[in-house]
Amino acid sequence: MTEEKIQSLVRNKIAMLIDGDNAQAGLLSQMLVESGRYGQVTVRRIYGDWTTSSMNSWKETLNFHAFQPIQQFRYTIGKNATDSAMIIDAMDILHASVVDGFCLVSSDSDYTRLATRIRETGIFVMGIGEKKTPKPFVNACDVFVYTENLVTDKKVVAKQISKPKDGTKKIKDEKEEVDPVPLLTQAFEMAVQQDGWASLANMGNALYQLDPGFDPRTYGHKQLSKMMMKFKDQFEIHEKDTGGFFVKIKE
Repeated sequence: MTEEKIQSLVRNKIAMLIDGDNAQAGLLSQMLVESGRYGQVTVRRIYGDWTTSSMNSWKETLNFHAFQPIQQFRYTIGKNATDSAMIIDAMDILHASVVDGFCLVSSDSDYTRLATRIRETGIFVMGIGEKKTPKPFVNACDVFVYTENLVTDKKVVAKQISKPKDGTKKIKDEKEEVDPVPLLTQAFEMAVQQDGWASLANMGNALYQLDPGFDPRTYGHKQLSKMMMKFKDQFEIHEKDTGGFFVKIKE
């Protein structure tokens, strides 16, 4: 895809449909970042048989990211009915014209024809799956992202809990516990352009996609630009003569 085509998709609406039997729950946040590069993810659904223990890993993360779980019982042992339900829903969404693009999350070749059919209508379609994904499905998408490339070694900052002498747990104030840098980094990754810089305005839009409750005032700042100035060790900030701030992650 050309950079111009990608730029034109940034404000578009994306339907993200996940085959829960063929995707990793632990990468949902990163998958949202990837799909968020091409538009706002407005339709969010995860398909699977939620009566089975294999879907337990999704339950906490889907609520956090406001995904709708779609129940699909297995009619016979060894057969997966999830793909059929997801394909039917995708076609319903396509014909309803409520989105401008699709993100199909699976490593299953059964979605090859679906991706081809969506692309034939001129609608953008991206795929996310493992490197074992059959090449026909990969080639049927405008963009395909391998989940192995989403696995990072980001440090997880644990919340510090102090214990008074009486043995009861004392939790610090929420403002002290929340580290905004991981969220800012994800927003940057969604908004970054080919030159390595991201418009602060586009980062702001990405932040609200990742966390609709985001507010710079939560961190003691009235504006996002002033908040970013606090993290000069992690981000380089430049103001253009024509106006507008641009951000780059420091190496």
